[in-house]
Amino acid sequence: MKAAVLTRFGGPHSFELRDVAVPEVGPRQVRVRVHATAVNPLDYQIRRGDYTNYVPLPAIIGHDISGVIEELGSDVHEFAVGDEVYYTPKIFGEAGSYAEQHVADVELVGRKPRNLTHLEAASLTLVGGTVWEAFVQRAQLQAGETILIHGGAGGSLGADEAIDFTAEDYVEAVARVTDGAGVNVIFDTIGGDTLTQSPLALADAGRVVSLVDIAQPQNLIEAWGKNAAYHFVFTRQNRGKLDALTDLVERGLVKPVIGATLPLARMGEAHELLENGSARGLRGKVVIDVSGEAGA
Repeated sequence: MKAAVLTRFGGPHSFELRDVAVPEVGPRQVRVRVHATAVNPLDYQIRRGDYTNYVPLPAIIGHDISGVIEELGSDVHEFAVGDEVYYTPKIFGEAGSYAEQHVADVELVGRKPRNLTHLEAASLTLVGGTVWEAFVQRAQLQAGETILIHGGAGGSLGADEAIDFTAEDYVEAVARVTDGAGVNVIFDTIGGDTLTQSPLALADAGRVVSLVDIAQPQNLIEAWGKNAAYHFVFTRQNRGKLDALTDLVERGLVKPVIGATLPLARMGEAHELLENGSARGLRGKVVIDVSGEAGA
């Protein structure tokens, strides 16, 4: 099979398109013909060398898959050959999605939403699972509550208010929009001083959910004054979250936004586009068409 292999840590063009062996299928695994994958910030963080201790080279990385099952392990009974599925490969535990085929533990795999193409489905698995864990399981976001998303311009599904942080302080903007009440939940995807400053925009007993590790000690005195709760999320993959996401998608409550589509052979360009997307006005996910679906 063809795969975009990461051969060295560094810039966007650190990938080589190679022929590699297809992994064998274990008793509780499935082999999937990959129709589409996508590029995430985690992918370019791995590529540039942020996680060298966890990713031995050469490596096939990537964390979104939509495709069709071609082989079942001897103990797999939940699916059949020909089923359309989508999922996130195990992070830091196995080969990733930048390849024509992938072998996964069946517990990670969910049925693809019937109303989505493979390109659309592949744009949802990692981000969808992460958001579900952050909003539903950790922050316990309720209908009628308000949420501020730091860095919500990439695969964002829409917002009632957009804040240009280069033109207006977000704490002042939140106070203006909420009439001084603050937001119930803040979702941090960028790090920096957001953990210390976010409580200034929180309502009393608000919650902060962060995807970013803490490189330096943080002074959270403002959070104490708000009785705020902090949650740190490194997403875990399982079928349950995908099934919940599929239900929302098939009910028309979630619609993926694709910003660009490239073939597997242009993986370096895809990474470069995602990293510099905000400067180029990119809105939505960068998706990789592995099977030629976009040209069909």
